[in-house]
Amino acid sequence: MENGEGTEENTMKQLSTELYRNRYMDESDCLRENVKLWETGAEDCRLPQRSTLSHKYSYGRALIISGCAGFSGAPVLAANACERSGAGVTRLMIPESIYPIAASRCDGAVVTPVASTEDGAISRTAAETILSALRKADACAIGPGLGLGKDTEAIVTSVIRKADCPLILDADALTICGKNMELLSECSAPLILTPHEGEFRRLAGDLSAGRLAGALQFTAAFPNAILVLKGFGTLVCSGEDVSVNPTGSPAMAKGGSGDVLSGMLCALLAQGFEPLFAARTAVYLHGLAGDLACAELGEYCVAPSDLIRHLPAAFRAVR
Repeated sequence: MENGEGTEENTMKQLSTELYRNRYMDESDCLRENVKLWETGAEDCRLPQRSTLSHKYSYGRALIISGCAGFSGAPVLAANACERSGAGVTRLMIPESIYPIAASRCDGAVVTPVASTEDGAISRTAAETILSALRKADACAIGPGLGLGKDTEAIVTSVIRKADCPLILDADALTICGKNMELLSECSAPLILTPHEGEFRRLAGDLSAGRLAGALQFTAAFPNAILVLKGFGTLVCSGEDVSVNPTGSPAMAKGGSGDVLSGMLCALLAQGFEPLFAARTAVYLHGLAGDLACAELGEYCVAPSDLIRHLPAAFRAVR
C-alpha cells in the first residue's frame, strides 16, 4: 500500500458559531459553545500523485457485500463508484439470485455470486466464503440493498466481528445494527457509519436537539466509530472532531446516491488513506460530483449514475 498519507494535520477552515448557524443549522439545532467546527474545502482533499512504478495491488483490494432480489441497482452503483474512485481491485459479493443482472452492469469489478436464500438474499451458508474474501481485503463496505432477513443479520454480524480492515456500514447493515447496538462496540477494525437521518434514528440516534448535537452524542457513546451523518451540510464526526461538508445539492436526493458514496469511501480506504481523511474526502467529492451533474442536467434530472460519470472532473478539481 503506497498511499497511506491522509492528512493528520488539520488545515481546514474553522467555522464560527454564527456562520454555522447561518449556513447549516435548522431551527432545532442546539450548538454547544465549546464545539470546534471545521468546513471541508478542496485543499483538504488533495490526493497524491501516483507512482509510475505502481500496479493494481498498490491501490488496494476493496470488498463490497451488497444486494438482494429486487435491489440489484445498489451493488452496481457501489462497485462502479469504487472502481471509478481508484481502488486497485474491486470485488463485489452478491447473492446468486441477482448475479446475471448485476454482473452485466458492472464496469470492471470482480463479481462473485454467493449462495442465496429462497427469497433472494445472501444466505448464511455463504459466511465462510465472505469471511475468506474479507481476510484478503484492504477495506470493506457492507449494506447497500442487502435486505433485513435473519440470514442477512447473521452475515452482517459475522463481518462486524471478524473484520480487521476498515469497515463501512451503510443502509441495511445500519438497520441491523440498530437491533443490536452492542455490535458496534464489538468491531475491532476502523469503523465508518454512513446513515441518512432515518437510518440514524434506527441506530438510536437522537435528533431532537438537531443534527450536530445528535452526532456528537452518538460519537461520544461509540468512540470507535466515525459517523457520516448524510444530508444538507453532511457531518463527519470522530469524537468531538466535527467537519461540515459544503458540497452537494437537492439534485442528489434520490435513492442510490448513498450507494455511490459507500463505494467511493471503500475505494479511498482500500488505497490506504487514513479513515477520517477518507471520509471527509469521499463526502466532499461525492457532493462536488453532484454539483457538476446538476450544472449539466438540472436539479430534477440527476441520476446516481450521473454522479459516477462526473467523478473524474470532481477528482481533477482537488488535484
